[in-house]
Amino acid sequence: MNTTHLQLISSMIEYYRGDAKRIQHFIKVYNFASLLGRQEQLDEETLFILETAAIVHDIGIRICEQKYGVCDGKHQELEGPAEAEKLLIKTGNYTCEQIERVCWLVGHHHTYTNISGIDYQLLVEADFLVNIFEDGFSAEMIENVRNKIFRTQSGIQCLEDMYLKAI
Repeated sequence: MNTTHLQLISSMIEYYRGDAKRIQHFIKVYNFASLLGRQEQLDEETLFILETAAIVHDIGIRICEQKYGVCDGKHQELEGPAEAEKLLIKTGNYTCEQIERVCWLVGHHHTYTNISGIDYQLLVEADFLVNIFEDGFSAEMIENVRNKIFRTQSGIQCLEDMYLKAI
C-alpha cells in the first residue's frame, strides 16, 4: 500500500469515526478493488485511481443522511463527489485529473448502465462483492448480478468462488 492511500484510509476512518460498519465496508471494497485491479493487470495510474475511488466511494452517505434523512445510491452519487474532492484535496498528493476521475467514479458507482472504463467496472464489481455478503443477497439475486453487472474475468471468478460454487 502506498503512503497516499494510507493517509486517505486514515482520513476516511476519522471521517467515519464511530461507524465501524461503514469503515469495514470501504476497507473491504478497497481490498477487492485492489485485488481485481491487479488480477486484471491494470496500469499503475488506473490502479491508483481505482483504489482511491474504492476508499472514498461511499463518502456521500453521511451528508445524505444529514440533508435528506436517507442514503440511497442516487443521493450518494449526488453528494459524494464534492465530499470526496474536499477530502482528496485535504489529503494531498492527487493531481487535478486524478481528483476529477475519482469524483466522477464516486458520482456514478451506483449507476449500472453504460459502464465505461475498467476502473468503473471494477469499482462496481468490488462494491457488489461486498454488498452481496453484507446485504444477504439470495442465490437468484447473485446470479442476476453476475449476468447483468459483472464483466471481468477476475470479478466473475471471485463472485463464483465466493457465492456460487459448492466446495
